[in-house]
Amino acid sequence: MTEHDALTPALTLAQPFTLGGHTLRNRLVATAHATAAVADGAPTDADAAYWRRLAQGGAGMVITGGTAVAAESTLPQRYLTEAWRPETKDAVRRRAEAITEGGAVAIAQLVHLGRETLGAGTYYAPVSAAAVRSPREASAPHPLSTEEVRHVVDAFRISAANSVQAGFHGVELHAGHGYLLAQFLSRVNNTRTDEYGDRITLLAQVIDAIRGEIGELPIGVRVSAEPGDDSGLGLEDLAELLPRLCAASPFTYVNVTTGVRNTYVPGMATTRPPLLESVARLRAAVPLPLLVSQGFRSVADIEGALRAGADLVGMARPFIADPDFARKLVAGDERSVRPCTGCNEGCRTFEPTGSCSVNPELGPPGAEFRPAVPLRLTPWQVDRPGPVAVIGAGPAGMECAMTLARTGVEVVVFDTAPEVGGQARIAARAAHRSGWQKIVDHQRDQLTDLGVRVLLGTTPTSADLTRFSRIVLATGAREASVPVPGELPTLTSTDFLHRYADLVPDAPRVAVLDDGFGWWQGISAVESALAAGAREVTLITPGHGFATGLSPENRTQLMNRLTGAPLRVVVMNTVTATTADGLRLRHVMDGHESILAADLLVTVGERLPHRPDITPADGRSVHAVGDCVVPRRIAHAIAEGRAAADAVGTKSL
Repeated sequence: MTEHDALTPALTLAQPFTLGGHTLRNRLVATAHATAAVADGAPTDADAAYWRRLAQGGAGMVITGGTAVAAESTLPQRYLTEAWRPETKDAVRRRAEAITEGGAVAIAQLVHLGRETLGAGTYYAPVSAAAVRSPREASAPHPLSTEEVRHVVDAFRISAANSVQAGFHGVELHAGHGYLLAQFLSRVNNTRTDEYGDRITLLAQVIDAIRGEIGELPIGVRVSAEPGDDSGLGLEDLAELLPRLCAASPFTYVNVTTGVRNTYVPGMATTRPPLLESVARLRAAVPLPLLVSQGFRSVADIEGALRAGADLVGMARPFIADPDFARKLVAGDERSVRPCTGCNEGCRTFEPTGSCSVNPELGPPGAEFRPAVPLRLTPWQVDRPGPVAVIGAGPAGMECAMTLARTGVEVVVFDTAPEVGGQARIAARAAHRSGWQKIVDHQRDQLTDLGVRVLLGTTPTSADLTRFSRIVLATGAREASVPVPGELPTLTSTDFLHRYADLVPDAPRVAVLDDGFGWWQGISAVESALAAGAREVTLITPGHGFATGLSPENRTQLMNRLTGAPLRVVVMNTVTATTADGLRLRHVMDGHESILAADLLVTVGERLPHRPDITPADGRSVHAVGDCVVPRRIAHAIAEGRAAADAVGTKSL
């Protein structure tokens, strides 16, 4: 033991924990999520590969999600695992073996969606405890009869038996996020007068039925504190129901999280774990091992939850961003963790399977990495070994430099800006979007630790580049100005994000002219203006709606944040001119004109590639990556940065 080790307190998160006869190697749990690498309801080999890699990264327990117990929860795409069907058992076994071979305890989470359709057309009528419409659905569900509820109990029993027979150590019952078991727990949704009017009865019967099938193997119950008057399942309800449930039908552990569909995966605006301050209260209500989940990222927050009484702490997206998350935290190497930014993009779109905006090593089925091809700007030839110049210190350039440096290649990064980060750094300046700074800081720290020279405020000359055998351009994009004639002060959204805190006090009526695509440039301008104290904000869009480019989770959470804000949205309009007092609007369909008072106009313009002309006369290779090829998302920039390193990374001789 070194002197440093003696002074460093042992991390509770690294300690083993016994759960239902199984020893978890640490207190970190990969909570339920799914890959959608499922065909006809059966997990594929790509799915097993994902779980194997995650388990090898050191999580103590891995809980697989997206596992349905009945045909009513079948989606047309069939990408949920259909646990009730014995035909899927061999495929599920490959998933379970992948986890156990990686050294983790394997738990299968079982769910019945009930009245929630996940926004997809279903083959069957949605069902619930009563005919109470979900605020996320257009129609009220079919209320289950007493006999139909008993069939639900049997569906959970059969699915649990199939999962355990396939090699899972136990099961977790999903009684949260507004799905069927939660609908029965809810005082608002459960208006029944039969035996299932007692809110814990269905869940208790499910636990008893499964216990009779799988014996003393672990049975977990996941519940969620759900916001809103329509949920009927807040912290007060959980504090009442959980002790009753534990007494009626003992189970192995309780997993507490927050939210319902479209809010249970919080975006960047959620910067602290929502349940962190409630752990002690939950501990007092639960006489079983307590797993708390939602929004945990840092050692400080995880240790805080464990000190407050949690036995285990669960995360999902951090393991997607970095499957070695647990191993690094246990080793005290938090600095090297590739951070989840909370962007809710790749991991929530399933196109065709789950991915990650910041993890280029997570590719679609059949691909080792996220597909990416850097643009070669010089003729094809054998590259000379030697040092590499990377021009641009945004996500693409830094990813390229990190990857090269890890293979022993000498690399130098140049950037004209005074700070690293490129467009991600600018995006992180916006209100509620600071998550992007996490990946910028991670890449910067990795370059520092790898000893990479980063020359900021520097535009390399031809002479500067002479000693480099290969060059990678990662110079990003620039936002074009939108030509609006008139007198009103007008800024691009990029310029506005640099200065909004200083501008808004003198221009309290802010108008934002979106480009019609409903993406974050316009939304960030709106939220930043409001955060700076704008008295009125108006978003004008030639499109047909507000924030239409965002994912359902991001859009729902945005609307929740904006409730009550002094915001007006004018759709299907554009700005034709400005005056000293405001804007002239024109409807894009009928041409109707109107006047809008404003003090400042912010425009969202096209992002154009910024690519300097660098063509060495001596045949050295030049590649371009990221936005300087075509402006896209950060996922493309990072993946192309990694691919460029592979393309030019012949180790120096």
